[in-house]
Amino acid sequence: MILFNIVRKALMAGFGVQERVKEFIDELVKKGELSEIQGAKLLREWMDKAEDTRKEINKSLSELVAKTLEVMHLPTRDEIERIDKKVQSLSARVKKIEKGGGTEE
Repeated sequence: MILFNIVRKALMAGFGVQERVKEFIDELVKKGELSEIQGAKLLREWMDKAEDTRKEINKSLSELVAKTLEVMHLPTRDEIERIDKKVQSLSARVKKIEKGGGTEE
């Protein structure tokens, strides 16, 4: 849960930064230091970079979680789903055998 809290705080800080950047650019436009087109372009560039950073963080976190699960020898979701399907299949076979349906190969 500690990792989750760190990520949550970082994302919330990112939202605050995004709003401040927008306000800063709007202020520059009001002062005439940037045209509206320049301001919009600057904001778009900043948002694109922020999105790239978010994607990199997500990728890094996913890799970290996957490595942690591997080290802990915990099954993945796919492995659990495969096991669940096998259990369901075996349960159906056992019920059929219990009802006198014979064995199934």
